[in-house]
Amino acid sequence: MKSIVVDILDKAVDELDKNQIEEILEQPPKPELGDYAFPCFRLAKVMRKAPNMIAADIYEKVCQDERVADTFDKVETNGAYVNFFTNKSIFAKSVIEKSKSDNYGSSDLGKGKTICIDYSSPNVAKNFHVGHLRTTVIGNSLYKIYSKLGFNVERINHLGDWGTQFGKLIVAYKNWGSEEEVKAKGIEELMRLYVLFHDEADKNPELEDDARAWFHKMELGDEEALSIWKWFFDISLEEFKRTYKLMGMEFDHYTGESFYRDKTDDVVKELTEKGLLTESEGAKIVDLSEYDMAPCLILKKDGSSIYATRDIAAVEYRKKTYNFEKCLYVTGQEQKLHFAQVFKVMELLGNDWAKDGLVHIPYGLVSLAGEKLSTRGGNVIYAEDILKEAISKIKEIIEEKNPDLSHEQKEEAARIVGVGAVIFNDLYNQRIKDVSFKWEHITSFEGETGPYVQYTYARCSSILRNVNDFDINGEIDYSLLSDASSSELMKEINRFEDIIKEAADRYEPSVVARYAVDLAQAFNRFYTENRIAVDEKDVRDARCTLTYITRRILRDSLDLLGIGCVEQM
Repeated sequence: MKSIVVDILDKAVDELDKNQIEEILEQPPKPELGDYAFPCFRLAKVMRKAPNMIAADIYEKVCQDERVADTFDKVETNGAYVNFFTNKSIFAKSVIEKSKSDNYGSSDLGKGKTICIDYSSPNVAKNFHVGHLRTTVIGNSLYKIYSKLGFNVERINHLGDWGTQFGKLIVAYKNWGSEEEVKAKGIEELMRLYVLFHDEADKNPELEDDARAWFHKMELGDEEALSIWKWFFDISLEEFKRTYKLMGMEFDHYTGESFYRDKTDDVVKELTEKGLLTESEGAKIVDLSEYDMAPCLILKKDGSSIYATRDIAAVEYRKKTYNFEKCLYVTGQEQKLHFAQVFKVMELLGNDWAKDGLVHIPYGLVSLAGEKLSTRGGNVIYAEDILKEAISKIKEIIEEKNPDLSHEQKEEAARIVGVGAVIFNDLYNQRIKDVSFKWEHITSFEGETGPYVQYTYARCSSILRNVNDFDINGEIDYSLLSDASSSELMKEINRFEDIIKEAADRYEPSVVARYAVDLAQAFNRFYTENRIAVDEKDVRDARCTLTYITRRILRDSLDLLGIGCVEQM
């Protein structure tokens, strides 16, 4: 329908091409203003007329097009707008016929193209805390969105598994740790040792020299140093994977900083050959003052690499290995300068693709809104504890609302809805904004929440289970879907394809999350105003068709956010 409107306007407006017309065509905020509105403000300068006069002229031309009578109930002007009111039966047919397909929303836009997404990336030997949730859920959602558009996506977990901090940890383990305690307590014990090192180093600064010496041994390939480091790595990865499993997430590659340690020499050599590397107080840097940036540190005084060196090596490896169209980095906005430096160095090395192909996707902080949450000691809150607490709270609600469910059904529903509630709370916010955890909001089945959307999906499932003779491929009378709430629901269904593309273009999962709420609200209005299980089969079939399509798009929308659905709750 939109393409018909654009085509009709293209013939009536000489001053704009089709792409420009499509760009400014609007969907009015109220149904009484039509289904599509063409604003004429932009033409005022060119045509030297008042916008309302231009709208009147365009209206006259539009009405001469023979397709108008067949496609629209009416066309009218409203001030500076030309408003189109689609024929509800034709609109219903066009929306339902395209959205009935299981592939609705999918695209081959990214066919033959690869996108790398670097996200989650917790630090080895440190707990996976609540702050890691943002990068993890945003990155996972972007993976789903780009996959839906046909891109091949490489999910990369760039673990923080190299650096001087491991020298510190080895010193702490050798001085105050034991194999039995590390095996028994895992990351919790490694964290204790790491904190203890800093406490002791305040009293004995020579410990810092010992730590640097042990990391230097790691860089030189010392067998004992690497053996202890690998042990810490394996313990950490096992705990990380447990959290990922709880969230239903996987990665294609766990290639952390250590993976690139044998590739940094080539980076240094290339920078030297191209005259980009200079010495500063014994260290090696790339001077970026010309670009109003601090220097990019490449080698420390002792010759050890730093994370910028390894990030440059990672970019070159990924480009060579995957030939990516884009490489996305989902990290906190505090790393903005770091990535600006790395990307600029890649440009200075003569990589023209770096300017558009390397993208930092920052996000805001997580706050706990004064809530008291369970921890494992100290003031650090584990992501796993947040998720388990959400599951527990949702389980209490389900047991109260639907005690007839079996124990297994309650457990499964609580896990899916609880984890989904935390993820949705994060992704509903624009990523650059800070996220606040308030349990009374996160776990609510009302309002703009994950449980609300999941409950709407379950309601759709319940309706369809109770209708035995419905066939999604059967013939329906589209004129039976001409009421206002049905039309508004179909408008939301019609937006799904554009929503996915917008979310990808903006690297913004919140576009999908907010759409899921809009769709759920539109369905619940439709459900309130239209009884579905009526005796008249033609009416029942038409309304069940809308319910079926809504249910599937709710499922697909939640899946794009990395959230599951349950049939009953």
